Amino acid sequence: MGIFSSGIEGKRVFYKTNDEIEMMRKANLVVSKTLGHVASLLRPGITGAEIDKAAEEFIRDHKGRPAFKGYGDADNPFPGSLCISYNDIVVHGIPSKREFKEDDIVSIDCGVELEGFYGDAAFTFAFANVGEPTMELLSVTYASLYRAIEQAVHGKRVGDIAFAVQEYCERQHKYYVVRDLVGHGVGRSLHEDPEVPNYGKRGKGPLLLDGLVLAIEPMINLGTRDVYQDEDGWTIHARDRGPSAHYEHSVAVRKSKADILSTHEFILEAIKNNKSLKEVYPKN
Repeated sequence: MGIFSSGIEGKRVFYKTNDEIEMMRKANLVVSKTLGHVASLLRPGITGAEIDKAAEEFIRDHKGRPAFKGYGDADNPFPGSLCISYNDIVVHGIPSKREFKEDDIVSIDCGVELEGFYGDAAFTFAFANVGEPTMELLSVTYASLYRAIEQAVHGKRVGDIAFAVQEYCERQHKYYVVRDLVGHGVGRSLHEDPEVPNYGKRGKGPLLLDGLVLAIEPMINLGTRDVYQDEDGWTIHARDRGPSAHYEHSVAVRKSKADILSTHEFILEAIKNNKSLKEVYPKN
């Protein structure tokens, strides 16, 4: 679940022990299995509200708590267990009674709290009639996630992660990185420092040290980097109402190679068995 960028480098950075990272892996396993369950249900005609209800039941059956439900200000807490963001919605889409269509894309973002630790991951799905230009956006965005993760190692900086996404999506493929929303630290809270933008300079920003856990989440638009917030106080749209893609993993910084705590394997397996969806792969 992305957050608005404050433009201020974080100061309350929490490093996790090996045991804490394993607890976070368990929370992320519930997240990952929930997203796989959702992938098996997606079809034209089903609504976001129906998907959200099924996801909440699945999370609770696995002893977790939906991390997004009730999150935010007391005056306007997020009402769903999932963020369901279709087509031009970048993130924070509220589950609704709108029925999915054969040419929709939909980002489904899931957060789970399990035994005091949080997991967070997202995947953008494509229904069967999505056109090739949009599929290309999804593939490039998905690939950029893994390019970013490659930089999440001890001794590098947040700017190295940010640069990897921007270089690949904007400079190599001419898409647009959303500036107003960023990834974040995650642990005993859903959102911790530091912020993890998808644009920046190599060698800049907070230092990455072993035990830091980050939610890395490229949010990439086809036609503009500009966004606006709906009157509901949550839903973020691309300003030009063009398609937007979003993928996310929770990742532990390690000394030799980043440790991805969430997994998309359950999603990819479900997509293979769901004729309503197109398979999405990171672009080579």
